[in-house]
Amino acid sequence: MAPEPLRIEPITDSRDPRVAAYVSIRERDLANGHGGRFIVEGKIALQALVSSRFEIESLFVCETRVASIEQATRYIGPNVPVYVAPQSVMDAVAGFPMHRGVLACGLREARQATPDEVLGLPISTALVLVGLSNHDNVGACFRNAAAFGADAVMLDQTCCDPLYRKAIRVSSGATLTLPFVHGGTGAELIAAAHKAHYAVWALTPQENAVPLRDMPVGIRVALMLGAEGPGLPETLMAQATRVRIPMTDGFDSLNVATAGAIALSHIYDARVAKGLGPGGD
Repeated sequence: MAPEPLRIEPITDSRDPRVAAYVSIRERDLANGHGGRFIVEGKIALQALVSSRFEIESLFVCETRVASIEQATRYIGPNVPVYVAPQSVMDAVAGFPMHRGVLACGLREARQATPDEVLGLPISTALVLVGLSNHDNVGACFRNAAAFGADAVMLDQTCCDPLYRKAIRVSSGATLTLPFVHGGTGAELIAAAHKAHYAVWALTPQENAVPLRDMPVGIRVALMLGAEGPGLPETLMAQATRVRIPMTDGFDSLNVATAGAIALSHIYDARVAKGLGPGGD
């Protein structure tokens, strides 16, 4: 079936109410002022949104970028308006120069999945994030999780929003395509993982932790990461197996996303070696 033509609607005035969701998006990001919406920026993130579980409310595109998004948007249908504006108008709406020239407004799910639902695969890797307040790190963790075949991400209530515009962009759209749960305490997420028979690994630089290379990989592993600096609380690590990445003497710190990528790669390689596939295959 041939794709239907895009529903193009020209925008010539930055005060046009049709693009109200995109007004001053930096300030709205900081104030969490989008309500049930989230904003996606850039062609790669747009491609992820189109193939994701999220509904698209609208697109807002610079007139010079329309041709570049036609492939990504060929099946969105005529019910999704594509607002097209000159660069100057788009910049005035967004509140800063929109160099990528591609924005989209998505709608959050009315009901978020539960830990039991995202932990349901028979062979699975889950990433558990506790206390990550940096959007770059959250986005990078999602990107690594997708790259190394993780099946779900669980974030405790103190983590920042994975649907924040910058987190989506840094993740290359993985926050839109990977199932995730955001809420509850770290202890509650660990309890859900144990209930689903996951081996829970707590990544830490502590010397009494098991070196990563010595960790056997079972059919269900939940890898838990804490914020840079404080790391994971002792109360949470006591409920998991402590795992460390050996490093040069006198140096024990890695960026949390980098550490997570190394551990996820170890799990991925072990699964491939056992013929289990990278995720739930």
